Amino acid sequence: MKYGIALFPSKKLQDLVNSYRKRYDPHYALVSPHVTLKSTFDAEEGDLEQITKELRQTAKTSQPLHLEIKKVSSFSPVNNVIYLKVEPTNEMQELHERLHTGALNSEPEYAFVPHITIGQNLSDDEHSDVLGSIKMLDIHHEEVIDRFHLLYQLDNGSWTVHETFLLGKESE
Repeated sequence: MKYGIALFPSKKLQDLVNSYRKRYDPHYALVSPHVTLKSTFDAEEGDLEQITKELRQTAKTSQPLHLEIKKVSSFSPVNNVIYLKVEPTNEMQELHERLHTGALNSEPEYAFVPHITIGQNLSDDEHSDVLGSIKMLDIHHEEVIDRFHLLYQLDNGSWTVHETFLLGKESE
């Protein structure tokens, strides 16, 4: 089964992001706006007990994360993804690194660039137009996120939460 680990921002920020995603992101209906901490990985059901045990320990020894967004950016020319740039913090980088060790040991496919996708799979012209208009927005958002989520992918391609882990606290 396919799994991933993500942070979900506040409803206020998700509503703002979704106002764009419904037009510019074909994955809009498959997953809520999020910051990916660990990209999709395969795991057997028998491995979940060890994985969730390690995730509980990681969460317990990590502090809530400060999330700050100041601008819109893009991964162009590598790919036509438009996103809200999450200001990187040492705490977020350390959590990302810890989620690639132990039972989840793997090399990340890409350098960790915390972001929330607004649009993807756009043609070059559409990407240029959308990026130009969205960059004019005055975006500044700050919040504290106190949990991360282990997600799994359903047969229809959508993602749902398997378990939530509270940062800096013992999980129930």
